[in-house]
Amino acid sequence: MSCPSSMCVICVLLYMTSVNPAAARVLNQVFCSDGFSSSRKLSSSSALDGTRHPATSQVGNNIEGENGHYGDNGSLAPMCKPPTYDRATQTELTPLGQDQVLDRVPLALTSDIQSLSLEDALPKGISLTEGSRAKLHRIQGLEEDEEVEKEKDLSRASSVEEPIHPTTIRSLQREDLQDPNGSTESLSSARQTPISGSPAPPKDLPPSPRSGPLSTILEGQNKPLVRRNSEKLAKDPQEKTKKRLDKKAASSANLLTRSPSLESRTKDLIASAGSPGSRRGTQGQSIKMFIRGRPITMYVPSNIQNYDDLRMEPPVEKLELDWVYGYRGRDCRANLYLLASGEAVYFIACVVVLYHINNRTQRHYSKHTDCVRCLTIHPDKVRVASGQTAGVDKDGKPLQPYVHIWDSSTLITLQQIGLGTFERGVGSVAFSFADSGAFLCVIDDSNEHMLSVWDCAKGTKHAEVKSTNEAVFTVEFNPNDSTNIITCGKSHVYFWTLSAGSLTKKQGIFGKYKKPKFIQCFVFSLTGDVLTGDSEGNILTWGKSPGDVKTLGKGAKETFQIMRQTRAHDGSVFTLCMLQGGALLSGGGKDRKIIRWSADLAPERECEIPEMFGAVRCIADVDGEEVLVGTTRNAILRGTFSDGFVAIVQGHVDEMWGLATHPSQDVFLTCGHDRQVCVWNTEEHKLDWCTTLEEYGLCADFCPNGAVVSVGLSTGRWLVLDLQTKDVVSDYTDGNEQLSVMRYSPDGSFLAVGSHDNFIYIYNVTESGRRYSRYGKCNGHSSFITHLDWSKDGKYIMSNSGDYEILYWDIAGGCKLLRNRYESKDREWASYTCVLGFHVMGVWLEGSDGTDINALCRSHNERMVAVADDFCKVHLFQYPCPKPKAPNHIYEGHGSHVTNVRFTHCDSHVLSMGGKDTCILQWRVKRGGTGDSGRDRLHSSSSTSTSSPEP
Repeated sequence: MSCPSSMCVICVLLYMTSVNPAAARVLNQVFCSDGFSSSRKLSSSSALDGTRHPATSQVGNNIEGENGHYGDNGSLAPMCKPPTYDRATQTELTPLGQDQVLDRVPLALTSDIQSLSLEDALPKGISLTEGSRAKLHRIQGLEEDEEVEKEKDLSRASSVEEPIHPTTIRSLQREDLQDPNGSTESLSSARQTPISGSPAPPKDLPPSPRSGPLSTILEGQNKPLVRRNSEKLAKDPQEKTKKRLDKKAASSANLLTRSPSLESRTKDLIASAGSPGSRRGTQGQSIKMFIRGRPITMYVPSNIQNYDDLRMEPPVEKLELDWVYGYRGRDCRANLYLLASGEAVYFIACVVVLYHINNRTQRHYSKHTDCVRCLTIHPDKVRVASGQTAGVDKDGKPLQPYVHIWDSSTLITLQQIGLGTFERGVGSVAFSFADSGAFLCVIDDSNEHMLSVWDCAKGTKHAEVKSTNEAVFTVEFNPNDSTNIITCGKSHVYFWTLSAGSLTKKQGIFGKYKKPKFIQCFVFSLTGDVLTGDSEGNILTWGKSPGDVKTLGKGAKETFQIMRQTRAHDGSVFTLCMLQGGALLSGGGKDRKIIRWSADLAPERECEIPEMFGAVRCIADVDGEEVLVGTTRNAILRGTFSDGFVAIVQGHVDEMWGLATHPSQDVFLTCGHDRQVCVWNTEEHKLDWCTTLEEYGLCADFCPNGAVVSVGLSTGRWLVLDLQTKDVVSDYTDGNEQLSVMRYSPDGSFLAVGSHDNFIYIYNVTESGRRYSRYGKCNGHSSFITHLDWSKDGKYIMSNSGDYEILYWDIAGGCKLLRNRYESKDREWASYTCVLGFHVMGVWLEGSDGTDINALCRSHNERMVAVADDFCKVHLFQYPCPKPKAPNHIYEGHGSHVTNVRFTHCDSHVLSMGGKDTCILQWRVKRGGTGDSGRDRLHSSSSTSTSSPEP
């Protein structure tokens, strides 16, 4: 084999011995003076995968100094490459005969041989360049220095391993540095150059890869090198001599390999980085994202040529709030009214809903930033006042509560009341009546329950006073006297007088009547009396009586005294509603009855609402005969005493997590902690059917044939329900921990069940989804399963876990874990609901802690990604969005963490589900234009614009 002009050391030595017998004799004396020759194992770094690793600027590390080794790459020249030795793998010295010298020549040269003229030994026609000649002179100077520093080198030997962090290729031409006196510095000062697997060397990296809890690093395929220091050198003088000679030989060898062709070989190194056979045997690049300090590596697909040039843009599609499912009746009072337009007005989450009971249409007032807590109607039946809770932002800072006064016909905000004044939230609001709604009374949720009166036209505070430390349920102006205000709540009813900007109160005296624990509600009769309903089931009539002159003094004003007690309900009286003709309606809690009373409180008619709807929370008069009834189980009923009541609004009553959309119909399913499984119709905006389970449901998925749906429960049990008959056709249990995800394969032949016991259970599906048999179990996650998706061919699964792992599984091959995740970078997925993955990396905000995104879903046309976060927001991104800080559209409406989100089968709507707010929002997808599929929507430059339209 022929060697290039930059000859390797072995070839030079062989040639020298053939042309110079004296050199051969010296060589023989050196190598065989003690009859032995060192024999060592090859370092694994000399041939990691068969790829040539040219020597670069790591030459200084190959000189045996305090770290005691020869080099990290262990290569001398592209064609002739001697082995690299590692002193940690030394073996015993073995005898070497004189006839074996030229067959096994070690890299140890004595000073006699090194002082021979190398030019004399070169073949004819070959001459040293000026650079090589200078290097040879430099070797001689180094040898003299090394003789002096020999003892220092030996004393600094250590067996500690220390990592060598990858650095960039900076200046390969700066091989040697000159000191002010013109002498050459030690070659160990040369900069290190690792072998990178990336297509091009990266820019200078910051000292730490983490810029925060969430950051990304574009990296090649190189692993950090490990510098191994030798063991403590033996004290034997003969051994010291051998190690010194080895050191000199390594110095000479590395200098000889640094021939004038170094520049060209460096270009080859950069060009071949990331090619087949590089350090990890992979192609392309990888992205590393950090969540809570944990690195998550994702590989760039082959169809992306330059990750840095990708430009992210918000999707051309936008969302518009289409329908709101649910009503907040479980913990709010006086929250249902009828407008002059024929619309019922009520609230849930951050949205005030205007529902036309005859046309069955909805409009929405959505200017609140947190959950709406109270509502009242202006005397003109057009203006509305709504108050919200304080809440917190994504950083945990409290948001200021306020009251909005708005026009129900135009949905325009007329006045914002009390921003920066109220604490914690607004509990009750009321308009004055006698002066046509000139004032608004507000009670906040602070410890003192501050009562304030505001000028509606100016938005200024007219009066304020501390109310009570007890809970306050409601407040109203006397319809005939705006200076008289009444509040009630826990163990009290107060009569307030507003005069000259100040408020004074008188407490209602129960006297001979039992003082109830709660005064739940009150109304004003046509005669001016006050009727209160309490927790004892009684209706108390409070009438005006002359002032007690003896007790209160001369000039005492009249006060309210209990005139009559009427037994009404078994349990609390939750609500009272005065009808137009003077009749009274009362709603009970425990007995769930609605009773109609005459003007003199004689019972006339009664009915009982079904148990499934809960107790009566609120009653709104429609026309004197028909009424609307809000219940404690978040339903609104419409009906009469003669015809009964039907539900026009229904919803869940506890936290929800399970959401699934039908594969071919406008139907979706929800389940939650209230143990209800509900199937909804997106076109008719109604509940199709509902069933109650023994345990609460957390996840669900429709079989691809659309005939059955699987629901995972909190105990490890899962059921299969028939959509037509509502019957349970299959019942299985996997483990004893809650299930978090159910997912059918695209063809419906498999069902994957993800559990909190860290396993994914795989089932064979037969008989159109009605029969299941265990196929296997995926075992490899170190935390609970959170999300999973099937590949389009139904053979593989991608899964996420609670500790931010991304794993891939070969299901067809026996549920095996795919150790090389790089092989899955180009795999296509039938659905994309995993929150961690290259294609959705941009949905994570900087500083996220790993729980900030609860769910996401890719649209069926692969153009959009809808995201449910922990801060009450729904986001819409383009798909794919693999770069941080991807621009997106942000939508508000939920008042709690958004637990799940899904596209309907035709991508016409997005469904989002709140947790504690028990609200389901249906968003209409507004097409912004046509375009190519999501795969072709990666652009060539970056964009940071973000759109946040109002829903």
